Amino acid sequence: MRFLIIGAGSIGTRHWRNLVSLGHDVLAWDADPRRLDDVARTQGVATAASLEQALTATADAAVICTPPASHAALARRALDAGLHLFVEKPIAATVADATRLVAEAERRGRILAVGFNLRFLPSLLRVKALLDDKRVGKVLGVRVEFGSYLPDWRPGRDYRSNYAVLAAEGGGILLDAIHELDYVGWLFGDVTDVLCAADHVSDLAGDTEDIAEITLRFESGALGHVHLDYLQRVYRRNLQVIGDAGVITWDYPTHTVTVRAPEMASETISVEDGETNEMYVEEMRQFVRGLAGFESPRVDGREALRSLKLVEAAKASARDGCRVMP
Repeated sequence: MRFLIIGAGSIGTRHWRNLVSLGHDVLAWDADPRRLDDVARTQGVATAASLEQALTATADAAVICTPPASHAALARRALDAGLHLFVEKPIAATVADATRLVAEAERRGRILAVGFNLRFLPSLLRVKALLDDKRVGKVLGVRVEFGSYLPDWRPGRDYRSNYAVLAAEGGGILLDAIHELDYVGWLFGDVTDVLCAADHVSDLAGDTEDIAEITLRFESGALGHVHLDYLQRVYRRNLQVIGDAGVITWDYPTHTVTVRAPEMASETISVEDGETNEMYVEEMRQFVRGLAGFESPRVDGREALRSLKLVEAAKASARDGCRVMP
């Protein structure tokens, strides 16, 4: 197949490299000519001089890898060109833009997949299997944490040039760490109300929130807490599930899933997550299978809307100081 990569930053580069390694043709475009020059020096990837040229070229699908505020507009242009879509998370910067995009893709009969790579991570899939098997009984509480110091995210690049620090480009920890809100919806179901405190509390550059504390109430009755930040000098990503028959803990840095259940054998499971890139490769394989008609996207546009509604509710709650229904 042939893919059009729109945006050749870090995630766009990862996707085009993976697609080439899987044997597909890639055409790339980026608004930054320096990035495009870097891509042009790579064997197996063609470049387009303009977005218009890129969209008129023959391709099966577009992979949107630009800052979130531009996702919806670029995706609609790709739909106008007749392409299927893979949009990096978040699907858009606002629920209104995302809703219109989903409706348009459905009207045109185009596949719309959204890039939530943690859905392809073996250790988190193990947690999903344990929950489906009721390993710790009924879920009563959930604790989620993601923290990482933003200037360390991309070594060799000044973090101040990252869209993450610019609200106008769709930055901020709530949208940037939307993976956590995606997987809590996937694992624990819909949320009925959100209470959030979020702010820019550090000396980091930018006008976006750099820390957020979110309390969730799920339709099941369970309560959840999600902590997100750009501030921790040590990378942390973990989940604790409190059930009425035990506790499941997932820790991504150590690739472990631990089950503590007094009525059953407790265990610590070391899961072979492999290299970080492997979940991205599997994500692209699954998208290709979808284009071939073998399966539906693991995260389609409507599924991606759920986590974006949580982000919007969290922002409204932080702004107005009250609970918000997503």
